Amino acid sequence: MMKFPSLKIGRLVPRYPIIQGGMALRVSTAPLASAVANAGGIGVIAATGMTIQELKDEIRAARRFTKGIIGINIMFAVRQFATMVHTAIEEKIDVIFTGAGFSRDIFKWGRDAGVPIVSIVSSAKLARIAEKQGASAVVAEGMEAGGHLGTNRSIEEILPEIVSSVKIPVIAAGGIVDGSGIAKMLKLGASGVQMATRFVLSVECAVADAFKQMYLKAAADDVVIIPSPVGMPGRALRNPFVSKVLGGTAEKPVECDGCLKDCSRQYCIIKALEYSRSGRVDDGVVFAGKNVHKIKEILPVQKIFDKLVTEVEETPD
Repeated sequence: MMKFPSLKIGRLVPRYPIIQGGMALRVSTAPLASAVANAGGIGVIAATGMTIQELKDEIRAARRFTKGIIGINIMFAVRQFATMVHTAIEEKIDVIFTGAGFSRDIFKWGRDAGVPIVSIVSSAKLARIAEKQGASAVVAEGMEAGGHLGTNRSIEEILPEIVSSVKIPVIAAGGIVDGSGIAKMLKLGASGVQMATRFVLSVECAVADAFKQMYLKAAADDVVIIPSPVGMPGRALRNPFVSKVLGGTAEKPVECDGCLKDCSRQYCIIKALEYSRSGRVDDGVVFAGKNVHKIKEILPVQKIFDKLVTEVEETPD
């Protein structure tokens, strides 16, 4: 019988060391985050691409539905980074996850407000810098993750390196879709796991049904790596738009509201993510983790948790 370790992030101790990854654009919003928090994990709202008011509304909505732990995930690459972080702090968010670049300022803001900051890293070097700056924990994210990637190395390779180089909790992320995946990460020294792709196929995830159907139909070789205007590669499902991106024929943005600090303008990532979330899946980018093909059903969040917990506890030590 395998037992879950206790994950402590600052003063926060969830019932289960399972964090739902923040998925932009508006893939992980209040209904999903609050359902995960109610099930005993940490629910995360993806702030990237939201307006300030929208972020406030989402945090308040999540609070109405749960007494559990709610966090936000915000990319450092977004222009409104500081305002978004301060807004979340004012709204009494429990924890902030941040990646896609590195902010030193955020640790002071978190310290002053008593809000733990968790850095998403892909190397032992960055994990050590985050710890030194004051991160309460780090998410070690391998190349198996969906969305923007910080490394081309596997989580199984980088996790032990990161665990041995810091004293703060290390949360494993990338390609974890079931209890056996969780158990494997815990055996490699992780204090917890972050899962995003599995929670897209939940009843509570707010994406269009067409988006979920693409996940359900995906085969292993439908998952490809594409360039992103953010300046990092991304892992997504093959579709007509992604074929254009890979062929260099995706249309460049005509108008631009400067949502990113730096953008290659190869195509509009915000528009591409918004299209797919709202159901125009052939015209947008559908980010997904490497093991999406292993997930065969859409379940309520509580059922997903029950299943994960049983699978982990049934794993031999």
